[in-house]
Amino acid sequence: MTEQSKADEGQQKKPERIVAVPTCPSAVSTALLLLRAAISGVTGAAACDQNISLLQATYVKDKRLTGKFAVQLGKKTGACELDLSEDKVEIEALLNAIEAVANRLASEDNVIHCSKVSKSDIINLFGSDGNGVLDGSHANEKKVPPETILNLAYLKSGEVVAAAALPSVPLARTGLVPRIELDRSNCSVVANKKKAEISLKFEVMGIGNDDTQELAVVQEQLLAIDVTLIQSKAIRCPEGTILRETQLRVAAKMEETSASKDEPPVATTESNEMVVNAYEVKGKIDYEKLVNEFGSTVISDQVMRKLYDLTVAKGRVPCLHRFLRRDIFFSHRDLEVLLDQVSNGTPLYLYTGRGPSSESMHLGHLIPFLFTQWLQKALDVPLVIQMTDDEKFLFKGIYEDETGDNLDNFSRLTIENARDIIACGFDFEKTFLFSDLDYVGRMYPNVVRIWKAVTTNKVSNIFGFDGSSNIGKIAFPAIQAAPSFASSFPTVLQADRSSDMLCLIPCAIDQDPYFRMTRDIAHKLVHKQHKLGGKPALIHSKFFPPLQGALGKMSSSDQNSAIFLTDTAEEIQYKIKHHALSGGQEKAADQRKFGANLEVDVAYQWLRFFLEDDDELVRIGDEYSSGQGEYWCTSKVKDRLASVLQELVAEHQKRRAEVTDYEVRKWMSERKLAF
Repeated sequence: MTEQSKADEGQQKKPERIVAVPTCPSAVSTALLLLRAAISGVTGAAACDQNISLLQATYVKDKRLTGKFAVQLGKKTGACELDLSEDKVEIEALLNAIEAVANRLASEDNVIHCSKVSKSDIINLFGSDGNGVLDGSHANEKKVPPETILNLAYLKSGEVVAAAALPSVPLARTGLVPRIELDRSNCSVVANKKKAEISLKFEVMGIGNDDTQELAVVQEQLLAIDVTLIQSKAIRCPEGTILRETQLRVAAKMEETSASKDEPPVATTESNEMVVNAYEVKGKIDYEKLVNEFGSTVISDQVMRKLYDLTVAKGRVPCLHRFLRRDIFFSHRDLEVLLDQVSNGTPLYLYTGRGPSSESMHLGHLIPFLFTQWLQKALDVPLVIQMTDDEKFLFKGIYEDETGDNLDNFSRLTIENARDIIACGFDFEKTFLFSDLDYVGRMYPNVVRIWKAVTTNKVSNIFGFDGSSNIGKIAFPAIQAAPSFASSFPTVLQADRSSDMLCLIPCAIDQDPYFRMTRDIAHKLVHKQHKLGGKPALIHSKFFPPLQGALGKMSSSDQNSAIFLTDTAEEIQYKIKHHALSGGQEKAADQRKFGANLEVDVAYQWLRFFLEDDDELVRIGDEYSSGQGEYWCTSKVKDRLASVLQELVAEHQKRRAEVTDYEVRKWMSERKLAF
């Protein structure tokens, strides 16, 4: 055989071929388009600069619709308006923002435009930027002929846009995608001088058989697309603006610190900076920013209506709780989905808890219990209350050679705090109150499953543990997560892993990190048809401010920052009069002229929590802020608050006195609840 013959044979063995585009469900293609729009809106990258590499275009497993892709934004971090970072905290904030924007775009139910056009038409429309639009379907590969017909989809919501050649025809409207969730354990950000890349793995939640969905109308002609907007770089979402402003503040502070190294120290306002995590709350709380950073959702009017229909409309309670009416419980995760399922007959239980760190609880501790008691009555559902005496020992316990450790002290505090909780008015037949030290054996199978599913790195990243943390701290989050699953209560809830029971957790928003971890692995602890994939739903409260001002939350460690449930009427009056920060003016004439600042006035803010009468609260606010009427000055408002709290605390003390040791044992006995 001649050399030429060998060459010809070699060429025949290597025919040119086009890589087949994998079959992709329309819901996943639509989610891909929404996420591209979200990335552009949050980072400020031009929508056409998002060169997408579909690492795993999509797969359908156990009826779950998932996809995974990476977005290359250029050869260096200057490819977008937002400075990408590999810092774990900043990555979490970025992912939360992208997920929030994508879901907001979905909820707006915008029409998705689609047309069948050739690859060459797309390149002609976008010029050198065409590859960024083509990437989603692998059509940018050189071996894909110019005449290849592609699905070009276009989405525009205000200034947020996306255009992409998708692997399949998208859904007709964004609202057909109920919810997109990012799998954060499989998401990453690369940001260095050579590369800027965001890798996302996502799942389309709450959707059935994709084939039954309404698909976009496919036009035969090229769409009318705002190419200029797509090619421009600008942050177009408030979530991106917040991230960018935070970066600028940090950069300015670092520059200021660097410039003042050789200067004498000066007073700073660092104490006002917001810090919110599972173990610390301080500074001035910006709840809008907190919701964006955590990735939760503000309670909407629609959700409030559904709550009303399931509670007030059923005749169980006369009105929505004041905490809802006044946006004190303000944020949630999957609450709307849960309410829809409960309306259809899916069973529900409530889960809340308390870490017994002091013998007497204060007013701030009452907030979740007062609201949970209302929820139990309004929804007519069972409740489990976890007392984390183990956690308090792990984090605050001591050991002395002569006396040993103080674990028993936390067991004692559990009993004392249980009296306060029982006095809140829960339904005994529907409530199980338990100590971790006593009950953990029943939850242990689920605790072990959670330990298996969550890595040490993930727990350390969420909660800030390091090599100096005792192993109990690292293990504890699984114990707080376990009551989120009905199967942890085989007797109390008569549940096993086949249970359809949903879980709703009322809590302060600083407890959210525990349940973000829980929700990430929840599907591994329930059957595949569970309506929320095993994930607990959450409803978050704002913090109850200390007497000295609305920075952080009330603390048991400062006697003068709190009203305790053991305080006398005189002590309540004294603390409010002498320690509650006033938003009023120093001089009577100025108060009459300018009125008070209600945002910083503690007496008024506390009335928002505890004064039931909406009309009276409005009247106090109007008169105090204008310096007119009966409540024109601070002393009048403080007196009204004192009378409200004196009555509340006195009634609580009376009920608590009736709770005997025998009663506590009854409430903490494992038994089948009535529901």
